[in-house]
Amino acid sequence: MKTEAESGYLPSDQNIPNKPVHNKTDTLRVLTLNVAHGRKDGTNQLFLSKETIEANLTDIANVLTKEDAEIVALQEADGPSGWSGSFDHVASIAKQATYPWYYRANHATSRMFTYGTAILSRLPISKTIEHTFKPSPPTLNKGFLLSRVTWKPKPNSSNKVYIDIVSVHLDFSRRSVRQQQIDEMAKALSNRKNPMIILGDFNSNWFSEASVVKDLAERAGFKVYKPGADNMYTYVSKERRLDWILISSELDFVSYRVLPDVISDHFAVVAEVKYLQ
Repeated sequence: MKTEAESGYLPSDQNIPNKPVHNKTDTLRVLTLNVAHGRKDGTNQLFLSKETIEANLTDIANVLTKEDAEIVALQEADGPSGWSGSFDHVASIAKQATYPWYYRANHATSRMFTYGTAILSRLPISKTIEHTFKPSPPTLNKGFLLSRVTWKPKPNSSNKVYIDIVSVHLDFSRRSVRQQQIDEMAKALSNRKNPMIILGDFNSNWFSEASVVKDLAERAGFKVYKPGADNMYTYVSKERRLDWILISSELDFVSYRVLPDVISDHFAVVAEVKYLQ
């Protein structure tokens, strides 16, 4: 466990256009998306030109701008990588969609790539923690990034609350590895006292024999929006619900949508939550 994300970047005022840093309503809008290394729904980013990947990331940024979420969690988010155009995908999306705060945690690195989870925010981030799960060869490393944001649930009040935002990506190949990663994450987050929102690609649906998203929700008392719904799949090719938003008991869902935009091999999920206290 690292105490601060080594791969975080705070853009300068010259790079990011002016944007309000506090939401104007009493709800917080959050969004999660596996960006698939910028390949959109292509087979492999290695076969795409830098210009095509840049265009794909612009499409993602346009969706984020349209949805206007205060918080965005990304997975399979690349830093400068030879296999995907050799530029920072997170910085590119943040700049185009005007997010003043953004961090990337690099969980997997090699000569060809560096990537992991990321968080973009229009609310101030005052602390970040990154965690890479124990290696699970032959699959590449996964992990999570936590950012503590400051939110004013009542915009006209001076009262503020810290919210822990977690962007997570779990292993796709084996249930046993996902279970180990969930156990690891639960232990790492057990001493956190703030309200929490966990967003990401769990590579697990609700009805599987060993659903890790169900295990985490039930173990930690997190709320999940209509877990039994059969019309909210997020993984395009297999029509499975693998991407989730979990919220702690201090929060409640106001709305929840799976977006139809084809900007990855996953669909984005967006939710509005309210603070109950």
